Amino acid sequence: MKVTIYADGGSRGNPGVAGSGTVVYDEAGNTLREIAYVVGQKATNNVAEYTGLLRGLEAARDLGATEVDIYMDSKLVVEQMSGRWKIKHPDMQKLALEAKKIAAGFDTVDYTWVPRNKNKKADELSNVAMDAAAQGAAPGVVGGETPAEPEPAAEPEQSEAPNHEVASHAHWYGIDEAPTRFVLLRHGQTEHSAKHCYSGSSDPVLTEVGQDQAKRAAKWIAQTESIDVIVSSPRTRALETAAAVSAVSGVKVETVEGLREMDFGDFEGKTRDEAVKVDPEQFQAWYSSYSVAPPGGESVEDMDKRIVEVRKQLQTRYAGKTVVVVSHVTPVKSFVRQGLNSGADTYTHLFLDLASISVVEFYPESAVVRRVNDTAHLMF
Repeated sequence: MKVTIYADGGSRGNPGVAGSGTVVYDEAGNTLREIAYVVGQKATNNVAEYTGLLRGLEAARDLGATEVDIYMDSKLVVEQMSGRWKIKHPDMQKLALEAKKIAAGFDTVDYTWVPRNKNKKADELSNVAMDAAAQGAAPGVVGGETPAEPEPAAEPEQSEAPNHEVASHAHWYGIDEAPTRFVLLRHGQTEHSAKHCYSGSSDPVLTEVGQDQAKRAAKWIAQTESIDVIVSSPRTRALETAAAVSAVSGVKVETVEGLREMDFGDFEGKTRDEAVKVDPEQFQAWYSSYSVAPPGGESVEDMDKRIVEVRKQLQTRYAGKTVVVVSHVTPVKSFVRQGLNSGADTYTHLFLDLASISVVEFYPESAVVRRVNDTAHLMF
């Protein structure tokens, strides 16, 4: 007998009130079990995710399954249970050992990562469990396991988003923690960008081209990433781009004031040639310096310090999550610079196109740049 398990878990606070969700399907796609499980009042996302896996394996065992396919949007659990990532944290070691003991009783067990939007039912159940935990429920199944009315299972659709990754930065450097993954999206075209004007504190809207760019980028991100959070600069061009990502992913947009573009002061809304005419000496002083601000504006250094603080806050708040950051050219460059641990020259040696996607992962003590200025989604 072959079954398919979709499992998820979450923690509000990480650690905080935590719950897991698990769905078990038969080969025909009928629902055999739905399990919402209260993990506890102070547990982490990773513990909750492992708990969801355990409840699924237990259910498969009780159903008499011999073959088990497991789908989770936790890359950490999938990679660790597949043996590609080391497990050093004692809590994770204990849970993984329990899971392996149960899994040893099946003929075959396969683990596959899927984007979060392919794991919606398990995610819903984990939220039911977290709601119950928040109301004081003790660890255990919420409302009992449900054999449930048969309903079609979501297709795994492995061909859409296969997991080709066999190792990672964490694997090679012996890191246990899941990174906070920042998917950095520069906004689409505006009238200012079309005219090659400095555009910081002003608030132009997206052009028709910009709206199309935003939709293409949003579709690509939703298909290739497991989106947990969307944060955006408060500028309209960024919010319109973020709204496109929200529309296809179902994740709400959080506005973060600190993600705004740097203020170009007296050069705002002007082309390079026009800005030079305003004040040639001050333009050159600003253009050739990391720490000098344009008249009435903000220096690259001050902008960079602001973005560093924003990144740290987001990394703390959404540890181990995938965060789509919709912002502007210089804030995105700052994230990349931080990921590279490089200096001020990064700003002059790095080019980012409109609606481009870059990806940087931050661990507690390190970071790795995974992608820079990807525009393949705009070519089709």
